[in-house]
Amino acid sequence: MKVIICGAGQVGHGIAERLAAEKNDVSVIDTSPELIRAVRDSLDVRGFVGHGSHPDMLAAAGAQEADMLIAVTLHDEVNIVACEVAHALFNVPTKIARIRSQSYLQPHYQDLFSREHIPIDVIISPELEVAEMVLRRIALPGATDVVRFAENRIIMVAIECLEECPVINTPLAQLSELFPDLPSTVVGVSRNGKLFIPHSVDQLIAGDLAYVVTTRDQVRRTLGLFGHEEPEATRIVIAGGGNIGLYVARTLEQRQSRTRVKIIENNRERAVAAADELRRTVVLQGSAMDQKLLLEAEIQDADLMVSLTNDDQVNILAGAMAKRLGCKANLVLINDPAFHDLIKTLGIDAYVNPRSVTVSRVLQHVRRGRIRAVHSVQRGAAEIIEAEALDTSPLVGPVMRDLHLPAGMRIGAIYRNGEVIKPSGSLKIQPRDRVVIFALADAVKQVEQLFRVSLEFF
Repeated sequence: MKVIICGAGQVGHGIAERLAAEKNDVSVIDTSPELIRAVRDSLDVRGFVGHGSHPDMLAAAGAQEADMLIAVTLHDEVNIVACEVAHALFNVPTKIARIRSQSYLQPHYQDLFSREHIPIDVIISPELEVAEMVLRRIALPGATDVVRFAENRIIMVAIECLEECPVINTPLAQLSELFPDLPSTVVGVSRNGKLFIPHSVDQLIAGDLAYVVTTRDQVRRTLGLFGHEEPEATRIVIAGGGNIGLYVARTLEQRQSRTRVKIIENNRERAVAAADELRRTVVLQGSAMDQKLLLEAEIQDADLMVSLTNDDQVNILAGAMAKRLGCKANLVLINDPAFHDLIKTLGIDAYVNPRSVTVSRVLQHVRRGRIRAVHSVQRGAAEIIEAEALDTSPLVGPVMRDLHLPAGMRIGAIYRNGEVIKPSGSLKIQPRDRVVIFALADAVKQVEQLFRVSLEFF
């Protein structure tokens, strides 16, 4: 696939890295010579210094033959114009744009981005995507990652196995025998920095991060069996009253009548705007790293500190300070991957990576076959994929024990006619079943082949 990426920042670089690793033909355009130099030096891609919305730059990057344009610069208007030019002059089939301003995304303007008006096929709003991820994490304390599939009927949770975890040191097959009515499947395990697909004879040990696919109705029970019975936070302090913090607070007001939320926002105008919009949320103006202000927000009695400013260092320090002052847990937004390996030593319980969220959304549209959703984990080491089985798929027909799937993938759940089915050796996958699969990076292409229209396989 030939892909042009407009924008070589953290998101653009992350997308280019993933696509180039999969042997796609990738060109990157950015106005910054330094960013383009970094992309050229570290990735097998072509780099162009210039404006991604200019026709001559798109032509130089090969827009005439491009299959997809992904516009993820920092400016919405540049992303919009790049897609318009790619459509009007080069007839690029698929155009994806990152749109940050909520003004463009109002429900009554939903027809704005259509082939008849502004021809953008996929809109990605990082702020909304991240805010929804934060809300899922708040709703399921104890999970370090939460993803929903199949109309929210199937949930994938990443769960840390602690020393007191009741399921450790027990073969996975035995767990199925002990809890036959539990529709939960361990599809991946991260141990000492290595991610692998577990087998029925494998055991979980303390320190493992288990990726578990289950149903929406049984997700809390699953967390409990892994020793995570933390109550949902009802007293929350949010650092940052920008688009993400405001969205989270507004949604919590709408969904959780018992939850008390306080926002700390450093920018006075933004703080006043947030106070005017929110009904039950207390807004304090000042720095989230100001100990006196944290105490004024009663951080010592809070269940959760959520740091959502635009500054990674502020988020980390505010989260760590909140814990030191008595807050039970923290969740922080971290853009720079250099911080990810340090979070435990810095006193951070959990974090959200905006780049990973955005890359996952893009991959959903890059993947070939009947792919409905994609979520990238462990910096691209694996993906959880929801895909629809076709009549011609090799998955359809044989019982699952006879499928002989590649070692790098495991089926977590089947969604059929509104019902979630746990995989078993005697189960037969039917046409139009939606299958949730955990696949290591080197097995993703094989997953795509399983859901291609062609009869060709591997």
